Amino acid sequence: MKSNEKDDISINSAPQYTESSLPKNSKWQQFKDSFKRVDTTNSNINLTDVEKANQLSNNNDLHRSLKSRQIQMIALGGSIGTGLLIGSGGALAKGGPASLLISYGLVGTMVFCVIHALGELCVAFPVAGAFSTYATRFVDSSWGFAVGWNYAIMWLIVLPLELVAAAMCIKYWNDKINPASWVAIFYVFIVAINLFGVKGYGEAEFYLTILKVIAIVGFIILGVVLVCGGGPNHEFIGSKNWKIPFTNGFKGLCVTFITASYSLAGSELVGLTSAETSNPHKTLPKAVRQIFWRLFLFYFLSLTFIGLLVPADSPELLGSSDTSASPFVLAIKAGGIYALPSIFNACILISILSVGNSAVYGCSRTIQSLGAQGLAPSIFAYVDRKGRPLVGLIISAIFGLLCFLSAYKDEETVFNWLLSVSGLATIFSWFNIGLCHVRFRLAMFKQGKSMDELIFKSVTGIYGTIYSMGLLLLVLGVQFWTALFPLGSNGKANATSFFQNYLGSVVILVFYLCHKIYTKNWRLYIKLKDIDLDSGRRDVDLELIKAELEQERELNKSRSVFIRVWKYWC
Repeated sequence: MKSNEKDDISINSAPQYTESSLPKNSKWQQFKDSFKRVDTTNSNINLTDVEKANQLSNNNDLHRSLKSRQIQMIALGGSIGTGLLIGSGGALAKGGPASLLISYGLVGTMVFCVIHALGELCVAFPVAGAFSTYATRFVDSSWGFAVGWNYAIMWLIVLPLELVAAAMCIKYWNDKINPASWVAIFYVFIVAINLFGVKGYGEAEFYLTILKVIAIVGFIILGVVLVCGGGPNHEFIGSKNWKIPFTNGFKGLCVTFITASYSLAGSELVGLTSAETSNPHKTLPKAVRQIFWRLFLFYFLSLTFIGLLVPADSPELLGSSDTSASPFVLAIKAGGIYALPSIFNACILISILSVGNSAVYGCSRTIQSLGAQGLAPSIFAYVDRKGRPLVGLIISAIFGLLCFLSAYKDEETVFNWLLSVSGLATIFSWFNIGLCHVRFRLAMFKQGKSMDELIFKSVTGIYGTIYSMGLLLLVLGVQFWTALFPLGSNGKANATSFFQNYLGSVVILVFYLCHKIYTKNWRLYIKLKDIDLDSGRRDVDLELIKAELEQERELNKSRSVFIRVWKYWC
């Protein structure tokens, strides 16, 4: 018996790697070993597809290295990019200043409800893949397969698009250098950041978002000065540019709705971070609450001043898709300030690189989650000893090479068709979050579980989620109409426009049906009584956490109203 124990000990304590003769403490050997796969546990083959997916997604090998300050910055400004800084100019031209505020305001309320619903789910189930995993857990594995892959493909395509947009930013200063050279530099920069693992992504987003926040806040302050006539031109602008609040009537408003939805894409990324933070019950609620400030400060206030400072009929708004058409740059130019446009162009470049960085992070984590759930080849679930989803990163890097199509003469046509494949991915992802939240709440009720078990609850509740789902269906409806009969078509159907804007709905349907046929799973949804509400939760003392929260509430009662508001929302 002793000899067997000795043999076991010798086997377990033997060095795991023998392919190299380098000593264990060699930096080069440690670097090579870091790329090796972390040991994983095998699942029970007798489980159903959903049970197996739940079990495998719970065995999370990603490192819980994201800090509270990093998650808060990711939530605060991680998705601010070309949609707001450049795309809002086209929305202003097509819809007018009133349409801009109405559409962003309504879509903002929808996103507020969706992210709070996501926060509730992520605090309860901080598993890898977040909302793609929840689709399998609360709806059906085929729906999880379709939503997950559609979301991953979106980020695969967004990366090269953002890299090309970054090169276009440089052309603002110097258009004589081949854009492919700048694309190569940005490509290496973003891939290198993500090779440092979640710490690299978190630190990069922290500092990049700080710069974005400073830029937007600075623009709002400048906007107040310019509107009141305090700029170099000393011209009081007021509501002069609001003479035509709606430029294309109701259809213009509908087009602006779609732009607003795309501009807010990436808000859900905070959910993917839940598996890589050590205390999701503390960090995520605070990060989710900050969505209010991002919507109000960065979108609503900044676009209010864009509508006041930039005429909707300005020919420069639709002159191109590069930074020279950014309404922020045009507003600064119109104010007679000649140095600031270049500075703000640099801020746009930073924002674009930030979104490209987020694209690699979001894509790699989603692909890893799909592999872990059994919805992709098992190699896709590969996580190395540094907690990096290595296969997901490699796939994202390979697709990122599409950025070199910028040297091709018809690159815009190619990118438009690539983007059309996943053009509606954000809409479907948000709708999926709402659907999962509703089914989660209904399953809690059906299985007799108390809402007191939830550490964090959505402030808008289930009714806010239902409202957001209804608004998303409305956006899909108007997208269908404006895609088939675009502005300027004089009521004639345009097949090219339709497929470039609505092909994403066909793609997700194909994914869904192909998975049903392949797995022969004809179940539409999981019954509420069969939904797994237990696995995936962190091993935490629920009573201790509740006691801490109650202690925090009692402490808040002794503070001033200002401090209480600040503590809650900031």
